[in-house]
Amino acid sequence: MNQPARIGHSVCPHDCPSACALDVEILDGGRVGKVRGSEDNSYTAGVICAKVARYSERVHHPERLLYPLERIGPKGSGQFRRISWEAALDRIAAEFVRAAAIHGPETVWPYYYAGTMGLVQRDGINRLRHALGYSRMYDTICTNMAWTGYMAGTGRLAGPDPREMAKADVVVIWGTNAVATQVNVMTHAVKARKTRGAKIVAVDIYRNATVEQADLGLVLRPGTDAALACAVMHVLFRDGYADRAYMAKYADAPDDLEAHLMSRGPEWASAITGLTVAEIEAFAKLIGENKRTFLRLGYGFSRQRNGAVAMHAALSIATVAGLWQYEGGGAFHSNSGIFHLNKTLIEGRDQGPITTRKLDQSRIGAVLTGEPEALKYGPPVTAMLIQNTNPMNVAPDQRKVRAGFQRDDLFVAVHEQFLTDTARMADIVLPATMFLEHDDLYRGGGHQHILLGPKLVDAPGQARENHFVISELARRLGATHPGFAMTPREHIDWSLQKSGWGTLAELEERKFIDCQPAFDKAHYVAGFGHRDGKFRFKPNWTKVPNANDGPMGPWATMPDLPDQWDAIETADAEHPFRLATSPARSFLNSSFSESPTGRAREGRPEVAIHPDDAVRLGLKAGDRARLGNERGEVVLHVKIFDGVKPGVMISEGLWPNSAFESGEGINVLTGADPVAPYGGAAFHDNRIWVRPA
Repeated sequence: MNQPARIGHSVCPHDCPSACALDVEILDGGRVGKVRGSEDNSYTAGVICAKVARYSERVHHPERLLYPLERIGPKGSGQFRRISWEAALDRIAAEFVRAAAIHGPETVWPYYYAGTMGLVQRDGINRLRHALGYSRMYDTICTNMAWTGYMAGTGRLAGPDPREMAKADVVVIWGTNAVATQVNVMTHAVKARKTRGAKIVAVDIYRNATVEQADLGLVLRPGTDAALACAVMHVLFRDGYADRAYMAKYADAPDDLEAHLMSRGPEWASAITGLTVAEIEAFAKLIGENKRTFLRLGYGFSRQRNGAVAMHAALSIATVAGLWQYEGGGAFHSNSGIFHLNKTLIEGRDQGPITTRKLDQSRIGAVLTGEPEALKYGPPVTAMLIQNTNPMNVAPDQRKVRAGFQRDDLFVAVHEQFLTDTARMADIVLPATMFLEHDDLYRGGGHQHILLGPKLVDAPGQARENHFVISELARRLGATHPGFAMTPREHIDWSLQKSGWGTLAELEERKFIDCQPAFDKAHYVAGFGHRDGKFRFKPNWTKVPNANDGPMGPWATMPDLPDQWDAIETADAEHPFRLATSPARSFLNSSFSESPTGRAREGRPEVAIHPDDAVRLGLKAGDRARLGNERGEVVLHVKIFDGVKPGVMISEGLWPNSAFESGEGINVLTGADPVAPYGGAAFHDNRIWVRPA
C-alpha cells in the first residue's frame, strides 16, 4: 500500500517578482508530484502559475542533463562525449589558468543571471570572480530601466505593501501581463473587485489575457506610455484632482510640472499613443475620483529605449494625485530595497577593493567579437563559466553573440539542466540541479518575504549544485576564501544572522519572514528617499543610484520633467512596423520551453499582425512571414489579431533558436545599444520590415 505523499515546503526559483511559496508533494522513490501555492503565505495565497504547478514535468524530464560532457564535434553541433566530474573540472581549471597566463585574469568572464533567484546558488559565482580577479559583469539585461525610473522619483526601491491591492478601489496594472507572468497580482486585484467593487485597469501594447480581464483595457503603441501618463496628470491638474497641498509638502517642482503639462493634454497623447481622447479622459477621471488607486508598475513597458522615462512618468501620477497617503493607494514596482541581506561571504566582497573591469551583460555579442569599447579597452575574453542563463537565446544582437561563441580561441564551460542553445556552444557541459535538489535562500521583489527553499529530493544522475562547482573550481585554482568551505546552509545561516533576520533554524520553523515596512515607511509619510525627502518630478538622471561606473546611452537628451521622449526605434519608410517580443504564458524567458505541455500549448513561433496590416502585406492566417531589420531576419507564422494597433506586431516567446526555420531566434532583431541612463536591453523596441516568406 502506497504511503501518503509527504509535503515539502519550498520557493519558486525562477526570474519572477512573485517568488511564490510552494507546497510540494514528495512521492515514493523521491519523485515530485503536484506543486501548489502555499496558503500560509499571505502574498502567494495558495495560487501559482500553471507552468510551476506542473513542475514535475521539468524535474523528471527525459532530456535532463545527467553527466558531464566534453565537446567532440564543431561548436554548436551538439556532439559531446561523457566524461567524469574530475576530468571536467580539471579541464575547466586548466583552461582558466592557460587563458590568464596569456592575457591576465580579466580574460576570464564568469557570466550568470537569474535562472535561479536563490542567493547562494546564483550569486556564489561572484566569490570565484572576486577571489581570482576575473572580469566583473554589469547585469543590465532585466531591471535597469525600470529600477532607475522608479528610484529617480522615490529615491528608494520600495513602495506600498503589494497586498494592499486587495484594499484598493482601482488597481492599475501597467506594462505587465500579470495573468501570464505574475499571477498573484491578479489574486489581490480580483479580491479587491469582489470585496470592494474595485475597477481593474490594464495598460499594455496588445489585448493580452490581463487586458481581457480588466474593466478598462488601454491598448497603446509601444514606447508611448509616458505620453499617456502626462495626459493623465494634465487632466488631474485641469479638473481639480491634483493634490496641491500634498505636492507642496512632498514634491520638488509641482508648479514647473503643471506648467509643463499644459500642452500635454489628451488630444496630444491620443495622436502619440493611438488611444482615443475618451479612453484617456476616462482613465484620468477614474484615478482622480478614487484616491485608493494602486498603480502596479511592471517591467514590460520599461524595456524600451525610453523605458526609464516612461516608468518615472507613470510613477509621478501617484504623487500628483496624492495617492501615497491612503491604504490601497500609491505606486508599487519592486520591494527589492527592503531586505538588506548581507551577501558578503556569498559574493566574496570582503577581499579588499574590487577594481577589475565590468563588462556589460547585454553587450555580450560586442564583448565576444572583440569590440574595444565593449571590452573597456582591455584584453579579449577567452574563457567563460556560464550558470543560470542562456545568452545564445536570450541576449540581444544574436548574430554577434553567435559569432562570438563560435570563436576557436574562446573556451566555454556551461553548467545547465538541459542542452540549451548556449550549452550546445560549450566545450564542457556540467549537469545542474533544480531548486528542489539543493538548499537556497530567496527574497520576493514583488512582495515582502524572505523564504527558504530547502533540498527536498536527490538530484538525478550526477547533477550537482552551483555551489559545488564554484567551490571545486576554487580549490583547483588556488582561490582562498572562507565561503568556499561553507555549505549552502551555513551561508544561509550566516547571511540571516548578519542581516538581523534571525537564524536558519528559526526560518525553517517559520518558512518565511515578512519584511514589509510599516505604513508610514512604505508610503513615504516621513518623506521620500532623497536627502530632502521630496519626490523628484525633475530627477537628476546622472545621480540615480545605480550599479555602473557612470551614465551611458543618450542620457544627455533625457527630459527634465515627465514627457514623451522619442528615443525609441520609430518606424520609417524602410522599417514601417514596430515589434515587441512579449512573454508567452507557458514559458519564462528561455525556461519551460522544453516542457511538453508548455510547448503544446504555445504551438509554434508566431507573429500577431493587425488585420489591416495583413491585407496590405498580402498575408493571411498561417502564412509564413519574414521579419527583418539591419540586425537580421526570422521567419514566423502569421496570426491575425485585432488586439494590437495597426503598425504594431507581437511575437510571444521565448522559443529556442531551433524552433525557427533558420536556427536563429527572435533576438536577432533586438539591438544591444546601451539604453539611457545606465544601460539595459530594449527587447520590446524594434523597428522591422515584414514580407511574405
